[in-house]
Amino acid sequence: MYETFYQLREKPFSILPDPDMIYWGRTHTMAFTMLEFGVLNNAGFTVITGEIGSGKTTLVRHLLRQLSPSLTVGLISNSPQGRQELLEWILMSLDQNFEGSYPQLFKRLQDFLHGQYAAGRRTVLIIDEAQNLEPGALEHLRMLSNINADKFQVLQLILIGQPQLREQLLKPELHQFAQRISSDFHIRPLEPTEIDRYIQFRLQAAGARRPLFSREASDLIGFAARGIPRMINILSDTALVYGFARDQKLIGSEIIREVIADKQQHSIFPVEAAPLPP
Repeated sequence: MYETFYQLREKPFSILPDPDMIYWGRTHTMAFTMLEFGVLNNAGFTVITGEIGSGKTTLVRHLLRQLSPSLTVGLISNSPQGRQELLEWILMSLDQNFEGSYPQLFKRLQDFLHGQYAAGRRTVLIIDEAQNLEPGALEHLRMLSNINADKFQVLQLILIGQPQLREQLLKPELHQFAQRISSDFHIRPLEPTEIDRYIQFRLQAAGARRPLFSREASDLIGFAARGIPRMINILSDTALVYGFARDQKLIGSEIIREVIADKQQHSIFPVEAAPLPP
């Protein structure tokens, strides 16, 4: 809609996970480093958490691009419950037959993992939205991690989830699970000093040849979005629509204040309700 007006190749603030649009600030750099560390060091469990819209899934997509072809990778993006359903989804993610009784499924997974190990391959299972897993499912994952080949870990597990996942893992009944976590990190919101750099990075990645947001506009977006990348994207995208409608080549603070006011009054979007700074 506004791409031609602002001389952009594509929309810079899509909320879809896009590994090409990762802003490598400190928190995302550290989170990805911990993901890589877990994979390279054959960690039993790696846990990455962050608020909704903090960029967790985008980091997973980037990781999938970087993983060695010698790894067998399964990705689960929903929240299976119960040991039967969990095993079915694990086998499905690994392109294995997922029909049968629980003992049959367990034996099939065990044979598959040992077969991969014998062929010189390691198996990594990534579970996104893991905060929705019940304690019983998390405990069953711990039991599955006991499928080893002598002293070697044949199944690595990476759990990605919202802050509730951390709360789950602190429960006394999951103490043994927590002790298996070798690598973990919590993705924090962007710092106020990073917001303008984040917005300019996204614009330049989409082809912008000049700044399209004033510094004051960026600061207001960061305040209202509480530093959450997805919320920054939504506000920035809407601001470009408003700017296009008003024939404004530069998005200033007055447009951002209007966008935020409209979101607060007429949208379900959770914009910061506190008074904006002057």
